[in-house]
Amino acid sequence: MCDTLVALAGSTARGAALFAKNSDRERNEAQGLELSPRRSGGGDLKLTYLTIPDAPATHACLLSRPFWMWGAEMGANEHGVAIGNEAQHAKTPAERKRALTGMDLVRLGLERAATAAQAVEVMTGLLERYGQGGDCGHLGRFYYNNGFIVADATEAYVLETAGRWWAVERVANHRALSNAYSIGRTYDAVSVDLAAHARREGWTGADGRFDVAAELLDPVRDAASFGRGRCARGNALLDRAAPRVTPGSMMAALRDHGEDPDWSPANTHGRTICMHAAQGPRRSQSVASMVSELRPGRAVHWLTGTSAPCISLFKPMLFETGLPPQGPAPTDRFDDETLWWRHERLHRALLRDFSAGLASIEGERDALEAEFQARIDGALDAGAEVLKRAVAECWREADAAEARWLAALDRGGAAGHGAHGRSWARLNQVAGLPRT
Repeated sequence: MCDTLVALAGSTARGAALFAKNSDRERNEAQGLELSPRRSGGGDLKLTYLTIPDAPATHACLLSRPFWMWGAEMGANEHGVAIGNEAQHAKTPAERKRALTGMDLVRLGLERAATAAQAVEVMTGLLERYGQGGDCGHLGRFYYNNGFIVADATEAYVLETAGRWWAVERVANHRALSNAYSIGRTYDAVSVDLAAHARREGWTGADGRFDVAAELLDPVRDAASFGRGRCARGNALLDRAAPRVTPGSMMAALRDHGEDPDWSPANTHGRTICMHAAQGPRRSQSVASMVSELRPGRAVHWLTGTSAPCISLFKPMLFETGLPPQGPAPTDRFDDETLWWRHERLHRALLRDFSAGLASIEGERDALEAEFQARIDGALDAGAEVLKRAVAECWREADAAEARWLAALDRGGAAGHGAHGRSWARLNQVAGLPRT
């Protein structure tokens, strides 16, 4: 389960397009940040399941990648294209045969396109040629189709797929996407095969158009994922912030727990944009988050590199500064040398009294992020070395803040209460997380 949001320049306070995404995956499914350099020469390219011909030349990419996949949940390239994917569930079951994954398509679009429109063309072409399918779960099997938001500094698109079918809608101002088909009759294009199928099934009206979401969406799976509800919540948050959407308001949307005053990770009705895992079917949580401010010729990316954005710090990265070190690439086994697992010690310790723990850190969290934003704004035109130093300082201060937050906790007791605590204790043991 995931949520992606975009606001074009007309909806934002700073005159830049904004892209944001939470990647929701299983609890121990660590997601590392990496910079993928340009490649040239073509040859064979091994993806998660398939081997396909590589492009003659590719673009450098920032990737947020589940540790075991070739593809990425979200990312951006050196030209300021940003893409994020969503699991989507159609009435027709997803293909189990191994093919392209949605994460492969994210990375392929970033590697091969210099604009959002080009990325949509690349992704739909590859989808029609190779199809999508295969198990995308970590410890549990998970098969799904994919939806995407594809954005650059000047435009954005929603791309929704089922098998080799696809539909595209250009974003007018701002838009949210979740784990449910959302394109209705206002699509800008659909694949030839989907259009032909719609005519055969009698879906089309007198104008020859049809409601894509109404015909494709599986309401049973949607009830479980609360995809339409989260999409509506994301759109409402964007409506509320527009036309003054800021990087901070995008971060706040990714941290949203809804409006239930009694909310806690163990007491969640439905699923919130900032997702927290629990016992039973709710095994996904937000394991990485990203906000990108996209201007022509320059983009600033704000990354957690960690789970639970509500208790994480968004840290800056630009292609000209590179990605600060985060330790070895994480796996699904605890490693205190990695950023992702170091944060998990804080995250999982806070689960013992999450509401109180969140209240104790959110003031400093917000103040630090405002300071980071001001620091990067001030360094953007001060030269490469000044900017690189500013980025590195933000990452060091974020790491120090999380260390303070962890040290201040009373770490006695269990990992929570009742079935919720037991479900976490089992996953902690699987990952080899030390008891505290």
